[in-house]
Amino acid sequence: MKNYSTNISDKQWQFIKKTLNLNDRKRKYGLRTIWNAIMYLVKTGCQWRMLPNDFPKWELVYYYYSKWANAEDFDLLLSKLREKVRLKRNQKREPSLGIMDSQSVRWGNNRSLNGFDGNKKVKGIKRHVVVDKNGFLLAIMVTVANVHDSKAVDFLMRTLAYFLSPVKIILADGGYRGEIIEQVKNKFGYLINVVMRNDEKKTDFKPISKRWIIERTFSWFDNDSRLYRNYELLMENSENMVKLSAIKNLLNKI
Repeated sequence: MKNYSTNISDKQWQFIKKTLNLNDRKRKYGLRTIWNAIMYLVKTGCQWRMLPNDFPKWELVYYYYSKWANAEDFDLLLSKLREKVRLKRNQKREPSLGIMDSQSVRWGNNRSLNGFDGNKKVKGIKRHVVVDKNGFLLAIMVTVANVHDSKAVDFLMRTLAYFLSPVKIILADGGYRGEIIEQVKNKFGYLINVVMRNDEKKTDFKPISKRWIIERTFSWFDNDSRLYRNYELLMENSENMVKLSAIKNLLNKI
């Protein structure tokens, strides 16, 4: 098989195999090759049917992608990778601080659900995201673009709580002001701390403390062509592609 730059290294594969408990039984196509195909698709943004011929048939790659997604294997792998990289940086295994924001993404599939974000002037979807202080993904939820950030918070916090995140404080911008702060505190125990920009001159650019981190995360997403626009028909596939992009980023840091 051709040596693509997106191919998984031996060290990365050993981590994936151990984390997901993948067995070594004989197959026509090894599972490492399947992972290489998925990483290629995320980076290049090609259609499933357009995977290069030296990968297994796209139907087989998609079968394993769906199988691992439904089994929440991507979530498990993301969590274990995040823990490993945090420990490598002499940080605690689990974060206590989260940073929350949303990213509106133009549609690339005219059959998918979409809305219009009047503020960003974007027709498509919106990714609602929580990351740790490194910018590593903690939770992702995708909606149509016209859903206001404050309306999506409850579902995003539900996702964060589902994975038993020990986060205590979540930094957010002014879009999350209002009653939702008290509701989240009472329902989930998370304290949303709204950080506002207060520049004297609008022409001056001053990054808000720690809020720039999530903007860097969004730029990481945009480096993968599959995420630059939303090509997924289903919202859950849009979320899975974000998780895979985050996994790919963390694999390069172990």
